[in-house]
Amino acid sequence: MKHVAAYLLAQLGGNASPTTEDITTILGSVGIDPDSEKLSKFMSSIEGKDLLEVLAAGRAKMASMPAGGGGGGGGGGGG
Repeated sequence: MKHVAAYLLAQLGGNASPTTEDITTILGSVGIDPDSEKLSKFMSSIEGKDLLEVLAAGRAKMASMPAGGGGGGGGGGGG
């Protein structure tokens, strides 16, 4: 997730095509070391893709996930 966040920060900052070095620099600026294997896999997975299309596809996948949750417990009786 840290790699995705750094990639998005780079894009928001005006870098249309962040590199592995850009991501490493961003993470390093806050004292975080990237996981080079995961970073490489992430960069390969988005190479040549439009970020907005990738985000839209992810949103569509999340819409089909069950997200039910139980309600909170009932209030306790008064004193």
